[in-house]
Amino acid sequence: QVQLTESGGGLVQAGGSLRLSCTPSDSIFNFDSMEWWRQAPRKGPEEVARLTTSGNTNYADSAKGRFTISRDNTKNMVYLEMNNLKPEDTAVYYCAAAGLGYRYRGQGTQVTVSS
Repeated sequence: QVQLTESGGGLVQAGGSLRLSCTPSDSIFNFDSMEWWRQAPRKGPEEVARLTTSGNTNYADSAKGRFTISRDNTKNMVYLEMNNLKPEDTAVYYCAAAGLGYRYRGQGTQVTVSS
């Protein structure tokens, strides 16, 4: 079972920034993609950003231009840099590691954006 640990969440004012970090228990290159998801209260989960092993990235429309997913190969970590945060970004953010037919997810870190 792969474990993923997220950190970096917190309370920030609208317009502020946060950087989330994710540490998997296995090499990030053992998965087809590393992903960040979020789930806001009373809403379904939303994939925010994806980074494939080959380095391709994809973002939800809500994240484009504000969020950046990246990785540190030497540290085996994945990051989500979030800028110009909005109250609607408030959610629990999850790191995920995915491959063919499976996805592992961490426990999540809370991000709260105040207006």
